[in-house]
Amino acid sequence: MKKITGYFKGVFKEGKRIKWPKKDVFLPSLAVVLCITIFAAIFLAIEDYAGGILVAQLRQAFESIRG
Repeated sequence: MKKITGYFKGVFKEGKRIKWPKKDVFLPSLAVVLCITIFAAIFLAIEDYAGGILVAQLRQAFESIRG
């Protein structure tokens, strides 16, 4: 139990040493990260949908060949 509490005390102490960015730097950076994340999520969703359609068409084509 001492190891666990010692670990979290160290984490808390290290967290105090971090130089956090100011609000005028943080908010634009956050906006960029959110925009990239949303764009990537939409792109991957479209790609997944298109891949599913392609796999379904290939499966149907090969089933018709097999008989």
